[in-house]
Amino acid sequence: MKIVLPVHHFLPRYTAGAELYTLGLARWLRDHGHTVEVVGIESLGYESQTSALNVTQDQFEGLTVWRVDVKSTAADWWPYNYDNPQFGQWFAEYLCNARPDLIHFQAGYLIGAAPLMAAVAARIPTVLTLHDYWFLCPRITLQRGDGSLCESIPEDPAGCEWCMGLQGRSRRLADQLTNGLAGQMATRFGLLQGGRRRFGHRRSTLLKALAAPDVVIAPSRYLADRFAPYLAPKSPHLSRYGLDLTRFRDATQRAVGQKLRVGYTGQIARHKGVHLLVEAFRKLDAGNREIELHIYGGLEANAPYVEQLRRSAGDDPRIHFHGRFENRLIPSILAELDVHVVPSIWYENSPIAIMEAQAAGNPVITAALGGMAEMVRHQVDGLLFKPADADDLARQLQRLIDEPDLLPRLRAGVKPPRTIEDEMGYLIKIYQGLISQTTPHKNFPMKEIK
Repeated sequence: MKIVLPVHHFLPRYTAGAELYTLGLARWLRDHGHTVEVVGIESLGYESQTSALNVTQDQFEGLTVWRVDVKSTAADWWPYNYDNPQFGQWFAEYLCNARPDLIHFQAGYLIGAAPLMAAVAARIPTVLTLHDYWFLCPRITLQRGDGSLCESIPEDPAGCEWCMGLQGRSRRLADQLTNGLAGQMATRFGLLQGGRRRFGHRRSTLLKALAAPDVVIAPSRYLADRFAPYLAPKSPHLSRYGLDLTRFRDATQRAVGQKLRVGYTGQIARHKGVHLLVEAFRKLDAGNREIELHIYGGLEANAPYVEQLRRSAGDDPRIHFHGRFENRLIPSILAELDVHVVPSIWYENSPIAIMEAQAAGNPVITAALGGMAEMVRHQVDGLLFKPADADDLARQLQRLIDEPDLLPRLRAGVKPPRTIEDEMGYLIKIYQGLISQTTPHKNFPMKEIK
């Protein structure tokens, strides 16, 4: 089979979860005799005189990668953010030349609706894996502009416009002083008509695009449940990510020592909750126990946030900021840690960081929120804490100090995550079913694949 994998970004410049997942998928397909090409957005520019695309082709680890540089004028920026007709036209022409058997989209952020509709127009079997909430939420994370969580999508698109404006001090203050009434009144009395049109068009465009693929896959039950009302009568396929466990063979063979080594690996950004981890660590009473916090992740992209973290860490010599790391080193990094913390403050889907930690035999402490809560069994293979609560995170970490038998017990309960072979066996069946134009895989009820 020849398969195209569109994704918002790709390596080596971008190394977040969806990018790494796409790389693993592409490697497996290539290594099993399939032809794979990746299409990704390399850069964005919003102050150009004219809207334009620049597309280059190169190789990464033997994979063909098409890198798209997007430039938009101020007038075009908003609609092109979710539906870029120039990108759609290029993608349609690309499909005519590449002639793939199947297209497997990875989320929709930056890619937008136009390539999805081009794939359907070309009558090419199309799969979409959801990695976040971009189709439903302009902020991607279902976090409101004031940092609180969006429990339900506003029926009126003007509500999304109000939410986006909560980043500004005046609107945020009005919302806080009225306990949310200010936004409701602005919406009710038609003060957000421009926003209603803008966000209404975004919503209608993306819901139409969301309905276009033959198969939509969600890697967590939480994500599947949030999207299910917008996919009816179809049901999203619930299929967990798979991992190449051979990389972690040597990462699990170590004994619990006197020193407690707490770790974090991933993006250093506010929605990842790293500040909660630093704050919680500083609250711990180590007694006679030696404890360390090791934070791995790029420190350049979010300089103000990193500075906040450093201030919070103070001059504590036990806290180490290691900076950016190559993903190939993750098994050796995890081999030096005792427990892994995933403190995100948004509805994470299915963090690869949790899977990697479990593959290395590490218990995970994570927020009881979104897909994270599905991946950790409290007091069996890890611990759950109250979302966005540094005090409760500190309480869970303190237990590892105060209860000497807890860490060995949790470690004994860790089970390896799903293998990439198992996941790909499932995906290949979907691919083959779509390509042969059979229907068994198109609308079957949700079934969890662990």
